[in-house]
Amino acid sequence: MKNVTLADGIYTATLTPFNEDLSVNHELLAKHCQWLLANGSTGIAIMGTTGEANSLSTSERKTLIEEVIHRGIPANKLMVGTGCCSMGETIELTRHALECGAGGILMLPPFYYKQVTDDGLMTYFSQVIDRVNDDRLEIYLYHFPQMSGMQLSVSLIAALAQKYPDQVVGLKDSSGDFENMQAVMHAIPDFKLYPGSERFLLKGLRIGSAGCVSATANADITLIAQVLANWQTSEADKLQDYLTSVRATFEGKPFTAIIKQYLAAKMDCKDWKGIRPPNELIAENIIEALIEKHKALNFDPEFYSE
Repeated sequence: MKNVTLADGIYTATLTPFNEDLSVNHELLAKHCQWLLANGSTGIAIMGTTGEANSLSTSERKTLIEEVIHRGIPANKLMVGTGCCSMGETIELTRHALECGAGGILMLPPFYYKQVTDDGLMTYFSQVIDRVNDDRLEIYLYHFPQMSGMQLSVSLIAALAQKYPDQVVGLKDSSGDFENMQAVMHAIPDFKLYPGSERFLLKGLRIGSAGCVSATANADITLIAQVLANWQTSEADKLQDYLTSVRATFEGKPFTAIIKQYLAAKMDCKDWKGIRPPNELIAENIIEALIEKHKALNFDPEFYSE
């Protein structure tokens, strides 16, 4: 397997802010990405689940990549979500991301059809890779069965990595199943595994994972960075326990809504309250209770001005 473009570390699954008319607020998105990079995020996983990518049109997704890079976010630090139900759109978005200089591609399976076999998925990913036909292509498969309704089996992942060792280089595993992550690492040496939660950051690093890709890093990036910096020290377990306790305060509600509203409250910034249907905001008293929980944990991150 070749040396990959994206450095090991923390990739924040960034939110996508919207204007009042629900168009993308590119300026606020770039400012948020700059803050994340300045506070410990190795790179940015853009247009994933948390970023409401599947609520954006193909043209909006292409423009978003261009605008973020134009506003100063290094293209080679971007892990760009391009997976769609349509093979043609996946190919189009992947080619565009590569032309823009993206460091890596985060690719969902085609998630609409169910009862799909490993052979069918193998053909799909093979067609995408062969048709993109670009030496710069480095794919991180996106395993999130709770959302996609599809399992990326260990045998399928291993077969893709064997057939395309220079293109299929890693996996974001958001299943929450650490045994599955261990199985992937055992089956594919040197594979770039990223757990989809900072809950598994320390455990993952200890079995050779590359870091993590996290939605809640939009708020707790400094804590995740502390664990990453100290994972081989005697303080590692204590730091991870604290990080996990903060992560737990966000769980149980839709991440996109709760994190957006948390940022809106902490920054007094109404622009973070835009969310595209069918997603919707949650009750404000939940956010108030969240902030109280953080006070009890002595967690009070400093954000940027609007």
